[in-house]
Amino acid sequence: MKFLKISCFILALTLCGVSFSQQPETADFGNPTPEEFALQSYSKDPEAAGVVLFEKGNYYFELVENYVKLIKEVHVKMKVFNAKNFDQATVEIPFYNEKNNNENITKITAITHNGTVKTFIDEANIFETDENPYWSLKKFTFPNIKDGSILEYTYRIETSHLSNFGGWRFQGSLPVMYSEFHTELPGNFKYNRTLYGNLPLYINKAEKTKGCFAIEGFDVQADCEIATYAMKDVPAAKKENHMLSSNYYLAAMVYELIEYVDFAENKHSYTRSWDDVDNYYRYDKDLGRQLKYESFFKDVLPASVYSTGNDLEKAKAIYYYIQDHMTWNGKYRILSDVRVKEAFERKSGNSSEINLALINALEAAGMDAKIMLISTRDFTPPTMQYPVISPFIYALVYLKIGDEKYLLDATDKHTPFGVLPFRDLCQQGRVMDFKKGSFWEPIDPINKNMHYVNMQLAPNEQGIFSGKVSEVSTGYIAVPKRTVNNNRRKEDIIKRKQNRNEALDITNFQIENEKDLEQPYKENYDMSIHEQPVGNKLFVYPFLMQTYFSENPFSKETRNYPIDFGFPVINNYLVSIDVKDQYEIVKVPENKILKLPNNDGELSVVYDVSGSRVNVRLSAKLNTTNFPAEAYPALRQFFETLIKIQSEEPIELKKT
Repeated sequence: MKFLKISCFILALTLCGVSFSQQPETADFGNPTPEEFALQSYSKDPEAAGVVLFEKGNYYFELVENYVKLIKEVHVKMKVFNAKNFDQATVEIPFYNEKNNNENITKITAITHNGTVKTFIDEANIFETDENPYWSLKKFTFPNIKDGSILEYTYRIETSHLSNFGGWRFQGSLPVMYSEFHTELPGNFKYNRTLYGNLPLYINKAEKTKGCFAIEGFDVQADCEIATYAMKDVPAAKKENHMLSSNYYLAAMVYELIEYVDFAENKHSYTRSWDDVDNYYRYDKDLGRQLKYESFFKDVLPASVYSTGNDLEKAKAIYYYIQDHMTWNGKYRILSDVRVKEAFERKSGNSSEINLALINALEAAGMDAKIMLISTRDFTPPTMQYPVISPFIYALVYLKIGDEKYLLDATDKHTPFGVLPFRDLCQQGRVMDFKKGSFWEPIDPINKNMHYVNMQLAPNEQGIFSGKVSEVSTGYIAVPKRTVNNNRRKEDIIKRKQNRNEALDITNFQIENEKDLEQPYKENYDMSIHEQPVGNKLFVYPFLMQTYFSENPFSKETRNYPIDFGFPVINNYLVSIDVKDQYEIVKVPENKILKLPNNDGELSVVYDVSGSRVNVRLSAKLNTTNFPAEAYPALRQFFETLIKIQSEEPIELKKT
């Protein structure tokens, strides 16, 4: 993936048992050091409200009541500098909680240290919430937090879900002084490992120990790999505008179980190859086995849907029928709670139920439709280095008609055929072709995403400018407009537009193609502007309407993460102002043109004065959807110039 660093070199070192000279740090739980109490700020991030002083995850296998269990022990210690702005006081511990097969969290101990005063969290103040049928959270909040407090907690998870190893995140919302992940794995368990982010490991150490794990009654003893990964002085992950999920960039070590050999020498494969993954999904009751309702959908969908025109027209008719018939309940599901037939009958369902219903209906029409698995923009992306299962959380529809490919998602009521909801624009997904084998497919957004405005203004006898405005939005730009405006009162839409400029008065507001998703979304209205003159001069700002980029999203001096807009953008604004005999055109701003490197974007504004008329053309284009962090200075200048043109450069007129 473009913005992921897969550290194959580091993994190779680990498997070879190479170690570096740095030594792990230690911490005595419940006894912060005098130096930690004395710390008043973190020199590498002086503005931080707190810092993680120490954290360690210790993962290993253990016999618990004659069952092999994966043990996860965690110890975290944080220092509070600014209690008012510190928002990490509530701790959430996720754990698997399927009925009769849950993980067991024990030994939760949490302490607030204020000097020599220790406040322990009572067990009655540790709560449990169910997030979905399979995952729950243990939650608690530290009490008595003050400037200078040290917050410390530890817990232990016992699980029989040996494939749910997970991994370790070195980076979070606070800066981290030291973070360590220690594992002791029997050699009969094989995992793929991926190091995410671009931060170096301070410790990368692994060694093998002979005969370290055994079960009574079995002759075979397993060798172990003991590994330690650590990072120091890890910067806080700070949310930046126009970026994919921070999970794409945060420093983390992620494990995926390939196979294990039990102590009876039976081999159990998980994700050894993509064929294994394909078979796993193909025969899963909540995914592959839900693709068996072709005849059902052939019977329940109107005959007119299946008899409409050519294959593309037929596919569109089926897509819009499913989109209109079924309402998304907001839940993501892949391997649980997917029952396509029942969801269709009740007219609502989770993401997979809706999109698998669409696949069944398309296949009933004889079309080549398949499941495409993604992680969405807000979650950890799947690595492309080896076969995986766990990162996939969402199912799209991959449709091929002739040589053309279409990606579909019917969960959003306002996305036209071929336009995915914004959350789906996550670079690539895995198409589950259960006959020929799965494959990676890029998620390429459509290119025609335009916001176009044409405004004609002229003064009346009193010198007040008024005229007509036409706004046209297409592609991804039209989707949020329909989402926000559909089913709202016109008065509310007008008020929202007028809030940008109190001098505006909007009347005769009309919308075209409000429900027709195949057509551009059009807004037409009359406008008058009541600008106050300065003496005998009037300063008119030509970009009175709501522009697509109304503020600079890149105000900070530096940027840590790549920029991702999701889709290319075209903004064209044509403004014609005829002053007639009411005003004299004194001055117009300078023409400008600015190009981003590699033809990634272009900004231009042209002021053309002809007689009593000023014609203004502003064009802002972003031809590329994502940029590396190194492109930030050029992008920042691009948007600074755009916002200045729109809000700080008036046309100067003089009353005649």
